[in-house]
Amino acid sequence: MPLPPSGSEVLPEGAIPAATLVIMRPAPDNGPDEILMVKRSTNMAFAAGAVVFPGGRVDPDDYLVARQHGPDVHEADGAARVAALRETLEETGLAVGWPALQERELADVRRALLAGTLLSDILAARGDRIALDSFVPFARWCPNFKEARTFDTRFYAVAAPPHGHELTVEEAEHSHIFWASAHRTLMMADRGEVSVIFPTRRNLERLARVADFDEFSAHSRQFPVELVTPWIEWCEGQSFLCIPDHLGYPVTRESFDRVRRG
Repeated sequence: MPLPPSGSEVLPEGAIPAATLVIMRPAPDNGPDEILMVKRSTNMAFAAGAVVFPGGRVDPDDYLVARQHGPDVHEADGAARVAALRETLEETGLAVGWPALQERELADVRRALLAGTLLSDILAARGDRIALDSFVPFARWCPNFKEARTFDTRFYAVAAPPHGHELTVEEAEHSHIFWASAHRTLMMADRGEVSVIFPTRRNLERLARVADFDEFSAHSRQFPVELVTPWIEWCEGQSFLCIPDHLGYPVTRESFDRVRRG
């Protein structure tokens, strides 16, 4: 059986730095924590119509904010955390890791970001500090599929802050937003009600093994954050898309014919 490719820290040429955020809140029925999911618009170039965690590309300004607000964090990690915070606010209207931002101010700050105002300028004008240490890093994926753009995506988890306002999607990129447990989202995917790409499914399976954010944080600390670049193996007459088996994932391969890659 083929081994995973060596040199896993070597990124595919042209990989785009990105970040995504798993936001977890207690379920109203005392079941497993719910996770905030967004459905991408069907006209998007990447993962069109798929259900994903909030997130997006790392912008140049995110590096500046990271240097100012997370000087003890590695530059690329810090910038990804900032991107996760910024993209989540833009996409959903939820402010995570920004304790000084009041609910009554959210709409104005969100509009400013969507209009192109730099996060660094907003923070400087307000005199606010963001809490990058509230994000728990747990994965880093860089699938290299010819059918899709190549993103070097860092994954973080965070507890949802208290909020009383309704969350809404940014309509240029998303069409729907909802809270659901990892298990429920997987069941929806199995019934064909939603579509999930390969990295999202593997991470939902991992999240479905824990009850809440605290348990997932403890789980994450047990495993290294290493670059995951899936590879193809041929076994018993069919091909499988595979990932390493030492990073905390309960499912590490899937029939290539069933995989949604982008």
